[in-house]
Amino acid sequence: MSIRSMQGRETAKSLMAKGARWATLGGIVTLTLGMPTVAEDLHTSRFGLYGSAGLLDMPTAETAPDGQLSLSHTRFGPVRRTTLAFQILPRLSGSLSYSGTDNLSDEFDVYWDRTFDLSYQVFDEGTYRPAVAIGLRDLMGTSLLGSEYIVATKSVGERLRVTGGLGWGRLATQNDLGFSIGTRDGDLLDTGGTPNFDQWFRGPVGVFGGLSYDLNDKMTVLAEYSSDAYLAETDRGIVTHRSPFNVGLSYHITPKITATASYLYGDMFGFGITGFLNPKFPGVKGGLESAPIPVMQRPSRSADALGWSGAWIEDGKDAPAIRKALAEAMANEGLELEAMSLSATRAEVRFNNTRFAARAEALGRLSRLMSRAFPPSVETFVMTEVVEGVPTQSTIVPRTGVERLEFEPAGEMLAVTQFADPRALPSDPLVRLEDVYPRLQWSVSPYVTASVFDPESPLRADIGLRGKVNYELMPGLSLRASTSVRLSGNIADEDVSVDDTTLPPVRSEAPYYSNQVQLENLTANWYGHPVENIFTRASVGYLERMYGGVSGEVLWKKSASRLALGAEINYALKRDFDDLFGFGDYDIVTGHVSGYYDIGNGFHGQVDMGRYLAGDWGATFSLDREFNNGWRVGAYATLTDVPFDDFGEGSFDKGIRISMPSDWFLGTPTTEHNDFLLQSLTRDGGARLNVQGRLYDRIRGTQQPEIEDRWGRYWR
Repeated sequence: MSIRSMQGRETAKSLMAKGARWATLGGIVTLTLGMPTVAEDLHTSRFGLYGSAGLLDMPTAETAPDGQLSLSHTRFGPVRRTTLAFQILPRLSGSLSYSGTDNLSDEFDVYWDRTFDLSYQVFDEGTYRPAVAIGLRDLMGTSLLGSEYIVATKSVGERLRVTGGLGWGRLATQNDLGFSIGTRDGDLLDTGGTPNFDQWFRGPVGVFGGLSYDLNDKMTVLAEYSSDAYLAETDRGIVTHRSPFNVGLSYHITPKITATASYLYGDMFGFGITGFLNPKFPGVKGGLESAPIPVMQRPSRSADALGWSGAWIEDGKDAPAIRKALAEAMANEGLELEAMSLSATRAEVRFNNTRFAARAEALGRLSRLMSRAFPPSVETFVMTEVVEGVPTQSTIVPRTGVERLEFEPAGEMLAVTQFADPRALPSDPLVRLEDVYPRLQWSVSPYVTASVFDPESPLRADIGLRGKVNYELMPGLSLRASTSVRLSGNIADEDVSVDDTTLPPVRSEAPYYSNQVQLENLTANWYGHPVENIFTRASVGYLERMYGGVSGEVLWKKSASRLALGAEINYALKRDFDDLFGFGDYDIVTGHVSGYYDIGNGFHGQVDMGRYLAGDWGATFSLDREFNNGWRVGAYATLTDVPFDDFGEGSFDKGIRISMPSDWFLGTPTTEHNDFLLQSLTRDGGARLNVQGRLYDRIRGTQQPEIEDRWGRYWR
C-alpha cells in the first residue's frame, strides 16, 4: 500500500507570508540567544505527543535524566500513539512508537505505523548559549512521520523555557523559509525498516518554536508554533487544519506520572499520559534484606594457642562438625554448601547462590560466616561459586582483611581481594556434602506473552501459569522442563500466512504453538569446565516451544577479561503443534560463532555470526546498556542473505529488549528477573533457536568484572 504524504509540496506564498516566517525565526533567535541567565540542566519528564522531549507536537532540546525509561500514550483527533523512550546517554535519547490513524487508508480502518526516533543534544545550556539538539523522526520507517530537525532551547529565569528550531520533511510542510536543501521524495515506503539516508535533512526548511512556563511545581503551560501541516491527514479529510498554533497544560499527577491536555491546530483536542522510572534509583531505597551476621574477630594467640597452631587438624583429617555448622548457617542466607576443603591455613568453600543477584553481597555474607566457622590459624578464605554444578569463579580474601575492614568502604576490601579460575588454583581435597545431589528446584508463576505490531490487531496477549522444574542429578548433569497452561488470550487467533515468502515457515507459524497446554521445553543438559577458561554445554530434547533436537556449545571466558568467544551448533527438528511430543517434517543444522565484549561505562556488545533456522546466513548485532543493579536495556538487529522484499514488512529482524531484576522492585534479594522483548512482526528470516541455559549469561555474572561492578554491596 502506498499513501501520498505530499511532504515538501510547493504552494504559492506571498512575500508577506515569507517575511512573517523570517520575522518569527528572528524573534526566536533573539529570545533563545539574547537573554543571559544562569545555566541549568535542561532535564524534563514532561513529553510531547511523540512520547519524547517536546512541547506538544514540536521537539525541544531538553533531555530526560540519564537512564530514564518512559512509557506514554497520547490521543488527538484521529491519531493514537504509544511510545517507549529511553535516555540512552546523558545527551542521546531514543524512542520507539506505534501510531494508529483512523481512516488514513482504504485498506485498514486504522493505519498502524512503527517509528524509531533519535535525538542528540549537541550543546548543553550555557549562560548565553541555548542547549542545541539534532533529531531524526521515523528514521527507518515508511516515512509517514519522517522528519529531521535542529532545535535550540533556553531557560529564562527559573520557570520559562523558550524553544526555536528548523525542520525538514514533515516538519517543513508549512511555515517553510522559502528555500530547499536538495530534494526529498514524498512517497511512502511499503516495507520500511531501513534507514532513509537519502532523505535526511533534504527538501524545504520549516521553522517552529514555542515556550513552556511552570505555574508551580506541578503545572506547566505550553504554547507552540507548528511547522507540520498534516497534509496526508487533511487530504483524507480526517483532520481540519485551521491554525499553526497549539496550546496545552501539563500536570504532574505523581512524581512518576504526568498528564497533558491540549488544543491543536484549531480543530483537535488531545490528551496524553506518561509514566517513567529510572533504573538508577531502586523502587525500594536501601533494600529490605535482613542484616548480616557480624564478623567474628579471632582470639589472641594466648587465648587459643591450639587454634592458632594448626595442630587441631591432623593429617588432613575431615572436619565434619565445622562443615555441618557452616552448611546450616549458609542455608539461612540462601547459600548452599556443596563442598569444602580445609587445611591449617586455608579453607575453600564451594557454594550455590540461590538468593543474591549481586554476587558481591553473597561473598560478603559468606566471608562473615567463614570468620565464625574456622579456627584462628585459617588465614585464607577461598569462595568458589558453582553454576549448574560447575565451579566458575574463585574469590580469594585474606581473613585479616575481613576482620580489619568490616566497617570501612567496600573498595578497601576489593583492594586485598583476588579472583581466579578454579581450574588455575591448587586445591586441598574437597569433601562433598552427601545430601546435595540429586537436587530438585521448581516454581509456578503467572506469565504474560505479548504479540505486537500486527496491523490487524496491534496487541495480542496470552496470560496463564508456567511451571518450571530443574532436577540436578549430579554436578553438571540436570533435567530441565517447563510447561505452560494458557488461561486466556488471543495469540492463537493471529493470522498465519506463509504465501508471501519464499522461506520455510520456521517462525511465522508460531501462533499455532499457542496451545492451551504447552510443553515448552524438556531437556537433559550436561555442563562442564574441562580446562582453564573453557566451559561447555550439551543439551538434548525439546529445546524450545517450536523445536527439539541436540545443541552443543563451547565458551572461552577468562575470569578477568572483558572479552569472551563462543561457538554453538544445533541439529533442530520442528515440533508438531498438535502433538505435545511429536515432530514435523522440517529439520536443519544451525550454528553460530559469537563474540562478547564489555565495552565499559555500562555498555555491552555482542555479535553472533552463522546459519539461522531458515537456512539463511548472516549476523546478529546487539548492544545493551547495563546498570550496576542488574537492569539491562538494549537493542539488536539481524542481517542475513535474505533480501528485504523476501523478508517482508520490517525488511530485517530487529528489536528492543529490557531485563528488569525483581529485587529492584521488591527490595529483597532474589536472582529472579523479568525479560521483555519488543520486535518486528514474527518473520522467518534471521530466526535463531531459543535454547535455554546458554553459557555466556550463566557464567559471566559470576566472574570478576560483574562482581566488581556491584562490589559496593560486599558489606551489605
